Amino acid sequence: MPKSMTAYGRKSVLTSCGRDITVEIKSVNSKFLDLSVKLPRQLSPLEARIKSAVTERGISRGRVEMFITYRRADSGNTTVELDRGYTEGYIAALYELRDRYGLRDDISVMSVAANHDIFTVADIGEDLDEVWTPLKETIDGAIDEFIAERCREGENLRADLLLKLDVLRNSAKRISELSEKDVSGARDRIRARLQTILEDNRITIDENRVLTECAILADKLAIDEELVRLASHISAIEQMLASDEPVGRKLDFQLQEASREINTIGSKCQNADIAKIVVKMKNEAEKIREQVQNIE
Repeated sequence: MPKSMTAYGRKSVLTSCGRDITVEIKSVNSKFLDLSVKLPRQLSPLEARIKSAVTERGISRGRVEMFITYRRADSGNTTVELDRGYTEGYIAALYELRDRYGLRDDISVMSVAANHDIFTVADIGEDLDEVWTPLKETIDGAIDEFIAERCREGENLRADLLLKLDVLRNSAKRISELSEKDVSGARDRIRARLQTILEDNRITIDENRVLTECAILADKLAIDEELVRLASHISAIEQMLASDEPVGRKLDFQLQEASREINTIGSKCQNADIAKIVVKMKNEAEKIREQVQNIE
């Protein structure tokens, strides 16, 4: 079953040792995996492990963002200090902004403190290996919810795509029926036209020449090969939609090939009814293409 690239997951845990951990993960469409992790500074050394925890779960495409908040109930082990160098430069920039542009002076302790980068927060003696166990459990919980939503949305996409593929298949079947009549009718029309021209000029009809011209025209109008290839691409897409593997890029390729066959059919046929069906198929193929962009 395909998975959607759009999903959200969240997990919060308050551990027995007083750690309050929240992990949120969300994703949107992307051609490749673009994974970013935003976490407290004191947990930065764990970033590589966190990213591995995501990729090990089989997440291979999408712009994935993970947000981690981490607090300790025993604040005695936490220190908050002022980053003096950064703060002095920040305040100087505020005064320059005020003076250069004649802005109202509302620089106060609270307005400056709103920029959290002026503070450094550090845990004294925090054991990152000890932190990793509850953090990993929280990450896994968020990913479980995230993947479950991806699967639910993926199933919705799969059901919608199968309906649209049925539209393409039924349309191709109708075109096949109309095409046989179109070729037969074209043969009769060219024969009648040649007969009229030749009789007007008192020329005897050459049956072999008539058959040759009809065969040439029939070859130009024949779309049997295109219909066979289109049916093959539709079947291939349906098989991919039954797979548990990431198939988004493969689906996109197959759909391009199917669209190429539809365009060729449209360019060959001179029947107005077939032309209307081809337009409908192109619209349906475009809808499928838009949906496929959401599949991992």
